Amino acid sequence: MFTRRSPRPVPDDLPVPAARRRLSARVLFWLRFAALRAVLVMLGSVAIYGVVNPPYTWTMAGAARQQPLVSRGWVPLAEIAPAMRLAVVAAEDANFCSHWGFDMVEIRKVVAQGSSRGASTITQQTAKNAFLWQTRSWPRKAAETLLTPQVEAMWSKGRILEVYLNLAEFGPGIFGIEAAARAHFATTPDRLTEVQAARLAAVLPSPRTRSPQVASARSRSILDGARTIARDGRAACFL
Repeated sequence: MFTRRSPRPVPDDLPVPAARRRLSARVLFWLRFAALRAVLVMLGSVAIYGVVNPPYTWTMAGAARQQPLVSRGWVPLAEIAPAMRLAVVAAEDANFCSHWGFDMVEIRKVVAQGSSRGASTITQQTAKNAFLWQTRSWPRKAAETLLTPQVEAMWSKGRILEVYLNLAEFGPGIFGIEAAARAHFATTPDRLTEVQAARLAAVLPSPRTRSPQVASARSRSILDGARTIARDGRAACFL
């Protein structure tokens, strides 16, 4: 009488077939190749925009589908009123001169408070505005995280602030400080007053729903903050 033998157990440490190993190696090679190419493209783009003014952005392209864009010109940082530089830094990133692209002090505060608000720096916003799109997503945030230290390493603080002010949206279809000063106050960026600068900076979180024509608690707070960072030395890198 014959008895049926149970199948011999397959050991866990059998070698992976050669074909599967070759496929895995090939996939890993192309993933590394694609990642390297992406990093090189980012580095090249950041290097170019360090000396060449960005002509157009994804944000502008999206806004142009909704309304005509106000004509804009590029303004060097030296031709932007110190009051405007102070106001935007006080409003968006008071520690701009002291961090390396990410404000860890603010990040820790947000985490400790369990807040949903962001701690995005001017450098992060500049990287997003110059190279990426506005829609929130993990791929965009990952790209922004990779671009931010590159921008900090290759651009001066003055260049970062200049690009930011020339690409920021200050109202529906109004991009850049030159267009904003002209459209909202019929003036030029070098003639903006403290009050006008504070009101323009106050619209930046929601440029399509807030108006710089009206004073607000936020604009008054920004005005006080601008004077504070001018006194305590936190504006030394861009004045």
